[in-house]
Amino acid sequence: MFRGREIVFKEQGELLLLRFANELEEFGKAEQLPVLEGKKMQMVIAPKKK
Repeated sequence: MFRGREIVFKEQGELLLLRFANELEEFGKAEQLPVLEGKKMQMVIAPKKK
C-alpha cells in the first residue's frame, strides 16, 4: 500500500513484488502479475501442486 508521495515510486514497488515472487518460485507460481489499484498494488501467488 502506498501512502502520500510514495505513489511516485510505483515502479520500485512492482520490482519488489516481482523479486518476492522470484524468491518464492520453488513454493508457488505468480498467477497474476502486480497490478496497481488506486494506492494498493497486489499480486496473486498460488502454491505449486505436488
